[in-house]
Amino acid sequence: MRPVFVDHLTLRVRDLEASRRFYRAALSPWGSREIELESGEISFGPMGSEDVAIAPGGPSGPIHLAFAAPDRDTVDRFHEQALSAGGRDNGRPGERPQYHPGYYGAYVLDPENLSALVIQHIREAQVVQSRVRDHAGPSLHRSSHAPGP
Repeated sequence: MRPVFVDHLTLRVRDLEASRRFYRAALSPWGSREIELESGEISFGPMGSEDVAIAPGGPSGPIHLAFAAPDRDTVDRFHEQALSAGGRDNGRPGERPQYHPGYYGAYVLDPENLSALVIQHIREAQVVQSRVRDHAGPSLHRSSHAPGP
């Protein structure tokens, strides 16, 4: 498991309710919940990881926020839900080989015009193992030493 580097993030938004509807829908593929804090902030995330918050205020300015997805279906559902909740398409779900093999992402702009992205990474080792399984079947012996991220 990759260690957490960013513990939490608060976005200042002009229209709290529009942003609330957007993040409620867009993050639903993770089973996210929302928590209203005494400070007036609203935090979102899976249970125990409600680490993305919105708060009333001036816009946060240009920001690029990337959520990690466990699979491509989550990427696809994020994009669909985000658009249905008022987000604007900024890149349909798909492979982005210019970043690295196995990079599958979707981009949207939230109601504050902030860039949100969801990514499913399959690093080279996973891509190589997948190709071996696809071509040789599950009985092929694979080395336990594979390139890292």
